[in-house]
Amino acid sequence: VSVYDSGFMLGDGVWEGLRLYNGQWAFLDEHLDRLFEAAKAIDLDIGRTRAQIATALDDTARANKMRENVHARLMVTRGVKTKPFQDPRLSVSGPTIVIIMEHSAPAQEMTQGGIRLHTVPIQRGMPMTQDPKLNSHSKLNCILAGIHAQKAGADEALMLDPHGFVSTTNSCNFFIVRRGEVWTSTGDYCLNGITRRKVIELCQAEGIAVYQRNFSLVDAYGADEAFLTGTFGAQTPVSEIDGRPIGEGGSGPMTQRLRALYKELVARDTA
Repeated sequence: VSVYDSGFMLGDGVWEGLRLYNGQWAFLDEHLDRLFEAAKAIDLDIGRTRAQIATALDDTARANKMRENVHARLMVTRGVKTKPFQDPRLSVSGPTIVIIMEHSAPAQEMTQGGIRLHTVPIQRGMPMTQDPKLNSHSKLNCILAGIHAQKAGADEALMLDPHGFVSTTNSCNFFIVRRGEVWTSTGDYCLNGITRRKVIELCQAEGIAVYQRNFSLVDAYGADEAFLTGTFGAQTPVSEIDGRPIGEGGSGPMTQRLRALYKELVARDTA
């Protein structure tokens, strides 16, 4: 990849994280929908069809003899620039497309014991600056949030929206469980993750009360359970927030139930 590449120089690009189960990509259509929608939003011509991108993913898996416990990052940038400046018209060579694949599975101590969150002052901002629903290469605000949390001795950052309501973590979507109800943010100030959507749909299908709503840190501190969602970790329990234990400090019954339902959903999708 050239040092003049738009992604390297400016974070000018979009990406998707995908998971391979049983030799099949989970929820591939949804991932491709989001990739092409994000590319359109930043006026980036991917230069390939959906079918060609899917074939490239399959070819990469086949070349590396990968079928299970595989994580892939598909990255598309605006391509190589003629000069090291911001002007997108300087990207004249067409997009750069990179697929990174590796065998990778979540650590058991995280999926069972949970992770620690620390609330940071860095916000998920307004869409007129950089829309947080966009899966772009520009992740500096999330990186700084993660650094802030790690300096405080936590594993990941809990980020608030501009109105002070709980939004998301620096890398995953965030849920709490209160009195048998599952809550997550409105989605206005966070990436609307595919795993997040699947959990909401599973709750609806199973008759579990689920709400996308504004809620505060007070609600989060008093939760019976909390968990994160993402393509890599699926559902990861939260053991504490800002030093306050959540529930029994590990994977609670609702988190375990949703994790089992999600596993069945993935198995059906990749059968």
